[in-house]
Amino acid sequence: MALIKPINGKSPKYSTNCFIAENATIVGDVEMGEQCSVWYNAVIRGDVHYIKMGNKVNVQDGAVIHCTYQKHPTIIGNNVSIGHKAIVHGCTIHDNVLVGMGAIIMDNCEVHSNVIIAAGAVVTQNMQLLSNGIYAGVPAKRVKELNASDFAGEIDRISNNYVLYSSWQ
Repeated sequence: MALIKPINGKSPKYSTNCFIAENATIVGDVEMGEQCSVWYNAVIRGDVHYIKMGNKVNVQDGAVIHCTYQKHPTIIGNNVSIGHKAIVHGCTIHDNVLVGMGAIIMDNCEVHSNVIIAAGAVVTQNMQLLSNGIYAGVPAKRVKELNASDFAGEIDRISNNYVLYSSWQ
């Protein structure tokens, strides 16, 4: 059974249509929208600030979502995929974003809508990732414009697939 734990009087809130894996950990001030999924060994820690997630957010295996004590909450929009072993820390991610496997997004960053962050990319503190782009590298840089095919083939496909995968659990 997943570890879902209140901290300082704040308990995680999530819909009955969310999937939470048996060994996921969700603590503190965490709020999830509809059709979200938190996969195996993922950790979402709302112990030092709040975490708010929109609808159709999937947090894949081994990913970590955290915030910065008394400074930066983590806010995630709708239709967002957080790839395997990614780290999302004290930042804002708008709608329709794919965070690649092993990517890191640091404090006080803002990722605008319709963005792909490549696997292994590091979005360093205070960066702004503008809409309709693909970002890669260390530190992350805009490497390509996002087109309709990228959007449908990656962002929408992965988000929709994780809703499907949740139904199998």
